[in-house]
Amino acid sequence: MRQLYIKQKVFSLSGKFSVKDEQENEVYFVEGSFLRIPKTFSIMDAARDEVALITKKTFSFLPTFFVEVNGQETVTIKKQFTFLKARYSIDAAGIEVRGNWWDMNFEVYQNGEVVGTVSKKWFTWGDSYQLEIVNDEMERLLVALVVAIDCVKADQAAASSAANV
Repeated sequence: MRQLYIKQKVFSLSGKFSVKDEQENEVYFVEGSFLRIPKTFSIMDAARDEVALITKKTFSFLPTFFVEVNGQETVTIKKQFTFLKARYSIDAAGIEVRGNWWDMNFEVYQNGEVVGTVSKKWFTWGDSYQLEIVNDEMERLLVALVVAIDCVKADQAAASSAANV
Protein backbone atom coordinates (compact mmCIF):
# COMPACT_ATOMS: atom_id res chain seq x y z
CA MET A 1 0.00 0.00 0.00
CA ARG A 2 1.43 3.35 -1.07
CA GLN A 3 0.66 6.78 0.33
CA LEU A 4 0.89 10.03 -1.61
CA TYR A 5 0.42 13.58 -0.40
CA ILE A 6 -1.02 16.43 -2.41
CA LYS A 7 -0.42 19.94 -1.11
CA GLN A 8 -1.41 22.92 -3.16
CA LYS A 9 0.50 26.16 -3.03
CA VAL A 10 -1.88 28.81 -1.75
CA PHE A 11 -0.72 31.75 -3.83
CA SER A 12 0.13 30.01 -7.10
CA LEU A 13 -1.84 31.71 -9.89
CA SER A 14 -1.01 29.07 -12.47
CA GLY A 15 -1.96 26.15 -10.23
CA LYS A 16 1.45 24.46 -10.01
CA PHE A 17 2.06 21.93 -7.28
CA SER A 18 3.52 18.49 -6.77
CA VAL A 19 2.42 15.13 -5.41
CA LYS A 20 4.91 13.57 -3.01
CA ASP A 21 5.43 10.16 -1.48
CA GLU A 22 6.11 9.36 2.19
CA GLN A 23 9.82 10.22 1.81
CA GLU A 24 8.93 13.67 0.36
CA ASN A 25 10.04 12.63 -3.14
CA GLU A 26 8.12 14.35 -5.93
CA VAL A 27 6.20 11.65 -7.82
CA TYR A 28 3.84 13.77 -9.95
CA PHE A 29 3.71 17.40 -11.02
CA VAL A 30 0.44 19.24 -11.60
CA GLU A 31 0.34 22.33 -13.78
CA GLY A 32 -2.77 24.35 -14.50
CA SER A 33 -3.34 26.63 -17.44
CA PHE A 34 -3.51 30.30 -16.51
CA LEU A 35 -5.93 32.58 -18.37
CA ARG A 36 -6.48 29.94 -21.05
CA ILE A 37 -9.70 28.54 -22.41
CA PRO A 38 -10.48 25.77 -21.83
CA LYS A 39 -9.06 25.60 -18.30
CA THR A 40 -6.86 22.51 -17.99
CA PHE A 41 -4.68 20.77 -15.43
CA SER A 42 -1.90 18.53 -16.70
CA ILE A 43 -0.53 15.80 -14.44
CA MET A 44 3.00 14.68 -15.28
CA ASP A 45 5.14 11.89 -13.89
CA ALA A 46 8.71 12.32 -12.57
CA ALA A 47 10.05 12.23 -16.16
CA ARG A 48 7.65 15.12 -17.00
CA ASP A 49 5.55 12.95 -19.32
CA GLU A 50 1.84 13.76 -19.21
CA VAL A 51 -0.10 10.91 -17.62
CA ALA A 52 -3.44 12.63 -17.03
CA LEU A 53 -5.35 15.72 -18.16
CA ILE A 54 -8.30 17.50 -16.56
CA THR A 55 -10.31 19.81 -18.81
CA LYS A 56 -13.21 22.09 -17.94
CA LYS A 57 -15.78 21.99 -20.74
CA THR A 58 -16.33 25.43 -22.21
CA PHE A 59 -19.68 26.85 -23.23
CA SER A 60 -21.82 24.40 -21.28
CA PHE A 61 -24.94 25.30 -19.34
CA LEU A 62 -23.62 23.63 -16.18
CA PRO A 63 -19.92 23.13 -15.32
CA THR A 64 -18.49 19.83 -16.57
CA PHE A 65 -14.99 18.47 -16.10
CA PHE A 66 -13.39 15.65 -18.08
CA VAL A 67 -10.54 13.52 -16.73
CA GLU A 68 -8.29 11.66 -19.15
CA VAL A 69 -5.75 9.12 -17.90
CA ASN A 70 -3.16 7.77 -20.33
CA GLY A 71 -5.01 9.45 -23.21
CA GLN A 72 -8.43 7.90 -22.46
CA GLU A 73 -11.37 9.74 -20.95
CA THR A 74 -12.14 7.90 -17.72
CA VAL A 75 -14.12 10.25 -15.45
CA THR A 76 -16.69 13.00 -15.98
CA ILE A 77 -17.72 15.34 -13.16
CA LYS A 78 -20.91 17.31 -13.85
CA LYS A 79 -22.82 19.90 -11.88
CA GLN A 80 -26.47 18.93 -11.55
CA PHE A 81 -29.29 21.43 -11.91
CA THR A 82 -30.57 22.30 -8.41
CA PHE A 83 -32.01 25.41 -6.81
CA LEU A 84 -30.50 25.02 -3.36
CA LYS A 85 -27.18 23.33 -2.61
CA ALA A 86 -24.69 22.65 -5.41
CA ARG A 87 -24.67 18.99 -6.44
CA TYR A 88 -22.25 17.17 -8.69
CA SER A 89 -22.20 13.69 -10.13
CA ILE A 90 -19.12 11.59 -10.86
CA ASP A 91 -19.43 9.25 -13.84
CA ALA A 92 -16.76 6.62 -14.43
CA ALA A 93 -17.01 3.13 -15.89
CA GLY A 94 -16.59 0.58 -13.10
CA ILE A 95 -15.51 3.28 -10.62
CA GLU A 96 -17.59 4.34 -7.62
CA VAL A 97 -16.82 7.10 -5.13
CA ARG A 98 -18.28 6.55 -1.65
CA GLY A 99 -18.16 8.96 1.23
CA ASN A 100 -18.11 12.70 1.48
CA TRP A 101 -16.12 13.62 -1.61
CA TRP A 102 -17.09 17.29 -1.33
CA ASP A 103 -15.15 17.42 1.98
CA MET A 104 -12.40 15.20 0.48
CA ASN A 105 -12.96 12.18 2.71
CA PHE A 106 -13.92 9.23 0.55
CA GLU A 107 -13.09 5.80 -0.78
CA VAL A 108 -12.78 4.83 -4.44
CA TYR A 109 -14.04 1.40 -5.51
CA GLN A 110 -13.56 -0.52 -8.71
CA ASN A 111 -16.03 -3.36 -9.23
CA GLY A 112 -16.83 -3.41 -5.49
CA GLU A 113 -13.17 -3.50 -4.31
CA VAL A 114 -11.49 -0.55 -2.56
CA VAL A 115 -8.65 0.77 -4.73
CA GLY A 116 -7.87 3.91 -2.72
CA THR A 117 -8.89 6.31 0.03
CA VAL A 118 -8.61 10.08 0.25
CA SER A 119 -8.60 12.21 3.38
CA LYS A 120 -8.18 15.94 3.78
CA LYS A 121 -5.53 17.11 6.21
CA TRP A 122 -6.76 19.88 8.48
CA PHE A 123 -4.84 22.80 9.95
CA THR A 124 -2.45 23.11 7.03
CA TRP A 125 -1.58 26.13 4.89
CA GLY A 126 -3.39 25.45 1.63
CA ASP A 127 -5.35 22.34 0.77
CA SER A 128 -3.54 19.12 1.67
CA TYR A 129 -4.76 15.61 0.98
CA GLN A 130 -3.50 12.15 1.85
CA LEU A 131 -4.08 9.54 -0.82
CA GLU A 132 -3.75 5.88 0.16
CA ILE A 133 -3.44 3.62 -2.86
CA VAL A 134 -4.50 0.00 -2.46
CA ASN A 135 -4.32 -0.97 -6.15
CA ASP A 136 -1.13 0.36 -7.81
CA GLU A 137 -2.72 0.16 -11.28
CA MET A 138 -5.21 2.85 -10.20
CA GLU A 139 -2.61 5.34 -8.91
CA ARG A 140 -2.77 7.79 -11.83
CA LEU A 141 -6.56 7.75 -11.90
CA LEU A 142 -6.72 8.37 -8.16
CA VAL A 143 -4.31 11.31 -8.34
CA ALA A 144 -6.27 12.77 -11.28
CA LEU A 145 -9.59 12.28 -9.44
CA VAL A 146 -8.36 14.17 -6.36
CA VAL A 147 -7.03 17.05 -8.49
CA ALA A 148 -10.27 17.13 -10.54
CA ILE A 149 -12.52 17.23 -7.47
CA ASP A 150 -10.38 19.98 -5.97
CA CYS A 151 -10.65 21.87 -9.29
CA VAL A 152 -14.44 21.51 -9.22
CA LYS A 153 -14.53 22.83 -5.65
CA ALA A 154 -12.34 25.82 -6.55
CA ASP A 155 -14.55 26.57 -9.57
CA GLN A 156 -17.68 26.42 -7.37
CA ALA A 157 -16.07 28.72 -4.76
CA ALA A 158 -15.12 31.23 -7.48
CA ALA A 159 -18.67 31.15 -8.90
CA SER A 160 -20.16 31.64 -5.42
CA SER A 161 -17.91 34.60 -4.59
CA ALA A 162 -18.63 36.21 -7.98
CA ALA A 163 -22.38 35.84 -7.37
CA ASN A 164 -22.07 37.56 -3.98
CA VAL A 165 -20.39 40.68 -5.39
